[in-house]
Amino acid sequence: MNTPTPQPQQQATQIQQPITIQAQYVKDLSFENPGAPAALAGQSQAPQININLDLDGKQLGERQFEILLKINATASQNETPVFLAELTYGGVCAVDEQIPKEQIGAVAMIEGARQLFPFARSVLANATRDGGFPPLLMNPVNFVAFYQQMVAQRQAKQSEQADQANGASADGQNNA
Repeated sequence: MNTPTPQPQQQATQIQQPITIQAQYVKDLSFENPGAPAALAGQSQAPQININLDLDGKQLGERQFEILLKINATASQNETPVFLAELTYGGVCAVDEQIPKEQIGAVAMIEGARQLFPFARSVLANATRDGGFPPLLMNPVNFVAFYQQMVAQRQAKQSEQADQANGASADGQNNA
């Protein structure tokens, strides 16, 4: 007996991605292992690792951006450097036409970073492993919160500079 296959009542609508990654690449990679080979022999305890993440973007066209993830990882043990890894991982992304113009930059930075991060994380993990250490596995990053923090810091800095400029011009008027 042949039973008919149930058909969906409506076709699934295609979900459009807000950005498309057109290219991705390692722009800069550096790994320093200053204590090798001695540092590799005495790994009785895990080193203290500090990771700094930065995000940068440059508009290449009306809806095309270069997004750069910059990751610096420094490991030390008893205040002695164990390794230093620096990675700048880039990607070129195109923002979909459905995104309003006033949101293009934010969408490119947030979504671009979110999509590039797993690849940058893998490059960094491989570099530390190839340097003789366990792979450095970074935790996921909330790029919405990270971007909001970047914008807030930039606005605070601009406000501070404006206040200093206004203070300098007010001081100049008082001395006249």
